[in-house]
Amino acid sequence: MKNLKWILYTCLVVFFASCGYQFEGGGYINKDVSSVAVRALKNKSSETGAVIAFTNALIQEIIQKTDTKVEEESHASAFLEGTIKEITFATLSRSTTESVMERRIWATMDLKLINREGEVIWSASDFTSYEDYTVSQDNLTDEGNKKAAVDKIAIRIAEKLISKLMTNF
Repeated sequence: MKNLKWILYTCLVVFFASCGYQFEGGGYINKDVSSVAVRALKNKSSETGAVIAFTNALIQEIIQKTDTKVEEESHASAFLEGTIKEITFATLSRSTTESVMERRIWATMDLKLINREGEVIWSASDFTSYEDYTVSQDNLTDEGNKKAAVDKIAIRIAEKLISKLMTNF
């Protein structure tokens, strides 16, 4: 039985390798943009550290999923800039009326792609995502859980925004 599974697995790998199957990705974020500078996002929320998480997630997504180079502003053919409009928290569950067990974090942001002449060539407004996390009685653990949730939201929003940006062209 183990040999049959191994043979089936090998056949599937050979099939996908030989039929031209490939993962989605690659290409430029815009036909006229071969390099982009990602400006630090503006943060209208009260969540410290959100700017770093969201800006880095955008940069990583561009580097990993596109052929567009991330450059300094002086060398870039376009600029990505945006605003973290808000980060809000909601209680999901409680063990008592005073003790929260789980929270949900919502983040909303705007993003735009601007060419060297200052024209907006693409934008997305009120782009939202959320993540749930477990609340801890230990403040250090709770802050770590909250930061991990914000990081996940930043990655998820970056993935969706860059994908949306690429499919609009």
